[in-house]
Amino acid sequence: MGSAIEVTGLTKHFGEVVALDGVDLAVEEGEIFGFLGPNGAGKSTTIDTLLDFVRPTAGSARVLGMDAQTESLAIRRRVGVLPDAYRVYDRLTGRQHVQFAIDSKDTDDDPLALLERVGIAEAADRKAGGYSKGMRQRLVLAMALVGDPDLLILDEPSTGLDPNGAREMRRLIREEADRGATVFFSSHILEQVEAVCDRVAILNEGRIVTVDTIDGLRDTAGSGTQLSIRVDEVPEGVVPSIEVLDGVRSVTASGTTVTVRVDDGSKTAILDVLESAGAEVLDFSTAETSLEELFAQFTTEPDPSATATPNGERAHADADADTPEVAR
Repeated sequence: MGSAIEVTGLTKHFGEVVALDGVDLAVEEGEIFGFLGPNGAGKSTTIDTLLDFVRPTAGSARVLGMDAQTESLAIRRRVGVLPDAYRVYDRLTGRQHVQFAIDSKDTDDDPLALLERVGIAEAADRKAGGYSKGMRQRLVLAMALVGDPDLLILDEPSTGLDPNGAREMRRLIREEADRGATVFFSSHILEQVEAVCDRVAILNEGRIVTVDTIDGLRDTAGSGTQLSIRVDEVPEGVVPSIEVLDGVRSVTASGTTVTVRVDDGSKTAILDVLESAGAEVLDFSTAETSLEELFAQFTTEPDPSATATPNGERAHADADADTPEVAR
């Protein structure tokens, strides 16, 4: 199985700002691949480079085996795109937007069937200017699905969606993967990523910090489990006594709850320290470290192999408001 996306040494400077700094990344065909990173990390710049909206300063990008810069038109015929902050054309109906995408890709899709699939068929003949933010997001997804694309690139696909809409988005992503498509999406909604992704990459300050499965991230971070202990009161000085125990990574106390992130250390030893200090343990529970905590570890702890680079939000040209974008 080949790579749907292959990025080598990808570097992009906007003036003095280094948005991407030697990014290497390979996304295999058929994967659901999550692309994570804090604001300004370079996620949208990477996507813009894959779609030839932005030319790299150095390095290369290949999409579906084709060069992203020299074969961009051929790529766009096989890729469906949901851009971040897409602006619909207010005076066109939902049906007209999807028909525009169908005509652009020269397919025989049924616009109403696509609108039905994303849950807004009842608004097919209403002007998109009256759509809610969530409906606009669904409309652009319908346009991205035109032509059964080999690759879906979704930039923050859950923006504006309520919990039901987010759940439907996950269902559609799985359906596309089951069909054989590759799905590459950036998101800051970590639960969405954890629920559907085969692998994830974390980008920070223009560099790939890690690429792994969610379970692999947990193993790499050595994050083990989180122990929440409810006591009658937290004895003075007990937190430092727990911090020095084997396997303990962090300890916090809030009210009458002590939270300990522990690797392979004995949980019994933690309870013993609390009780020896005079606390009565009322209740305790354990849970896997959340993806949010893992994300924080990978994006806030220093990367020993990295040197500091200036970083900022990407430069971004607004789309032409008078023409619907279809895999621009």
